[in-house]
Amino acid sequence: MTSTPSSSGTNQSWGGRFSEPTDAFVARFTASEAFDRRLAFHDIQGSIAHATMLARVGVLSDEERDAIIAGLDEVRGEIERGEFPWSVELEDVHMNIEARLTAKIGITGKKLHTGRSRNDQVATDIRLFLRDEIDQVAAELARLREGLITLADREADTIMPGFTHLQTAQPVTFGHHLLAWQEMLARDHERLLDCRRRVNVMPLGAAALAGTTYPIDRHVTAELLGFERPAENSLDAVSDRDFAIEFTAFASLLLMHMSRMSEELVLWTSAQFDFIDLPDRFCTGSSIMPQKKNPDVPELVRGKSGRVYGHLMGLLTLMKSQPLAYNKDNQEDKEPLFDAVDTVKDCLKAFADMIPAIEPKKAQMAEAARRGFSTATDLADYLVRKGVAFRDAHEIVGESVAYGLREGKDLSEMTLDELRQFSDTIEQDVFEVLTLEGSVAARNHIGGTAPDQVRAAAQRAREALASLTGGA
Repeated sequence: MTSTPSSSGTNQSWGGRFSEPTDAFVARFTASEAFDRRLAFHDIQGSIAHATMLARVGVLSDEERDAIIAGLDEVRGEIERGEFPWSVELEDVHMNIEARLTAKIGITGKKLHTGRSRNDQVATDIRLFLRDEIDQVAAELARLREGLITLADREADTIMPGFTHLQTAQPVTFGHHLLAWQEMLARDHERLLDCRRRVNVMPLGAAALAGTTYPIDRHVTAELLGFERPAENSLDAVSDRDFAIEFTAFASLLLMHMSRMSEELVLWTSAQFDFIDLPDRFCTGSSIMPQKKNPDVPELVRGKSGRVYGHLMGLLTLMKSQPLAYNKDNQEDKEPLFDAVDTVKDCLKAFADMIPAIEPKKAQMAEAARRGFSTATDLADYLVRKGVAFRDAHEIVGESVAYGLREGKDLSEMTLDELRQFSDTIEQDVFEVLTLEGSVAARNHIGGTAPDQVRAAAQRAREALASLTGGA
């Protein structure tokens, strides 16, 4: 992180030590202004709090504080209107803003940097930025969860096949399946809010690495900026990027879950499954095949998971060999973090808009559940309740399934006589468990797929979400 050329051709924030100007290529290579200008409003926010604190402890006069704050407000207005004269020669967002402030209010602008360094300044800016972004991500995540819960409640009775190894296993309800997705996101939501607590620690006042000789009050600055507390150790405060890695780890887990959801949505929209319909506004067509309706939104979300994983690996690698305290390497933390934030927000928005619009094809789902002998385990459980040892019951049902495959019949389509050829323990009441409806209704315990349990689980999920977000 660095600043403007002086009359000697060296940078005005550190040029006194140097006898020749920085090479033009090196100046461009080391500059971060092109991407860290995204931190501008948070930089101004931190500077206003810093100036306020300096005046409170007597380092600045009230008049100097007021001039600085008024000047920073003018700078903010220029940035908002797109009129700010960004300069690569000033290297970064901090020196661009400080130089503009000094141009507006004179030498008082140079006093703003008293008691701080760009090392603690940038660490503070990133935390302020990420804290605000986390709040936006959390809101979109809550909206997606609410959409899933509502859809699950509505489809509590809709039967579909459940799979293991992508083979039909047992019937479940569509609502139960959606609530499995919701559970993944609930864990992500908790991780995100837990991450926010560690983001909300203030580095400002650590200065370059050792603190400052000025009589600053870091608790005042922390309170003004809404931080929970100041960072305890100045060395760690300026060099820590755990919070950025932790957010990107959260993002990777979230995108992994959304990629799993996407994979199922892509499968379910295919002609081979034909379980759901996605509205046209979330799909595209083919330039050559007019019949195609491609599920581009879930496909892109599935693809973007790899992008976020890459950012996590990049940040871990960036930090793995750094000695204390700040190093120029850390300039490379911003672009992966910014992109991870943007990718997560876009993916969540797309899903939060799309999920409530899913239309299940109930007849196709039920037919698919019937085709795969999905009530075979129910028949085995029935035999066990009649006194047959489970291993024997397992063999009996296996023989029944083999017969069904030869005859092209599901278990529920066989006559009582056909079933009794495998065990005379089977009675007429077997058909109560061989239907899809009977099978799902029998799983009537917490965490089970019975429709009543799905509705109860949806209500608990809704209450947990409200508790987490402070809703009613």
